[in-house]
Amino acid sequence: MARSMWKGAISFGLVHIPVEMYPAASDQGLDLTMLDRRDFAPIGFKRYNKATGKEVSWDDIVKGYEYSDGEYVVLSDEDLRRANPEATQTIDIIAFVNAEQVPLIYYEQPYYLAPGKGGDKVYALLRETLRDVGKIGIANVVIRVKQHLAALVCVGDTIVLNTLRYPDEIRPTDELKIPAADSKAAQVTEKELQMAKALVEGMSEKWKPQQYHDTYREDVMALIKKKIAANQTKTLTEPEPEEEKPAKSNVIDLVSLLQASLGKKPAKAAAADDDDDDEPPPRKSRKPSKDDEDTDETPPPRARKAPAHAATHASAKRTTAAKSTATKTAAKKTATKAAAKPAAKAAPARRRKAA
Repeated sequence: MARSMWKGAISFGLVHIPVEMYPAASDQGLDLTMLDRRDFAPIGFKRYNKATGKEVSWDDIVKGYEYSDGEYVVLSDEDLRRANPEATQTIDIIAFVNAEQVPLIYYEQPYYLAPGKGGDKVYALLRETLRDVGKIGIANVVIRVKQHLAALVCVGDTIVLNTLRYPDEIRPTDELKIPAADSKAAQVTEKELQMAKALVEGMSEKWKPQQYHDTYREDVMALIKKKIAANQTKTLTEPEPEEEKPAKSNVIDLVSLLQASLGKKPAKAAAADDDDDDEPPPRKSRKPSKDDEDTDETPPPRARKAPAHAATHASAKRTTAAKSTATKTAAKKTATKAAAKPAAKAAPARRRKAA
């Protein structure tokens, strides 16, 4: 655990609990260094005296308040502490409220509170009290040079101080285009609501924080390792030209989206309405049979809504007509061949008589 960043006491009524404050969160973001793209040398920043241009070390830097143009009041850490010793050393609980009454938007930064020397018993007393009554303590505390509104919350066996934003630090939503509950454009049907509830229930599970991690950071680290392995540490990847994306429709079919999310086959946009009055789609054309190809007769077009028995009768009629035509054609060919044979026999006799 890191060194304590603040030492003081929790105070409510006549109770005084010595505590030490520790950071409860750590930044696991990517630590990227700015480089000069010409030679990839790291960029440095200097603290310098604006009057002389010379660099200034941390030991020679003090805080000051500019009360007029170019004029400052110098304030040391001791000056800031003496301005209000009690405020800078005390977490002063001013009220206890139900936790659900404080919207999440007010919560800012968490800190662990650990008991100071001799404070174990009173620390445990406050922790168990917060746990039993189900409330949080609203307090004032000064961290560094700023006074914060804070909430003391019991998390397991630890009391957590979470700094809160002041009401004037929360931006109003007046300028945002938020749909009203009675807006016609944002009306939700009972079917959509029930399907959304079913989706929420299906995705509900116990809170397991260990299963969540920064996948983007992992992907970037994998890319870094890949570039190192390929010896491309000095290669700048230029952006590719963006492809034109097809225009999206502003109409959202919530029913289809919800059904797809639930693992069902998406329905049509009018799935909630009955489609009995709609005409059925036209039937597909029948493929021509082998007999149909032997004749030039074209069957009459079939009506789109013809009954099943009428279609069968028409098909049988066409088949009979095709067979009849084929029979007549075959008989005609046979008669032609029979007539051609006597003519072929008579031809030599005429030639012999002429000779």
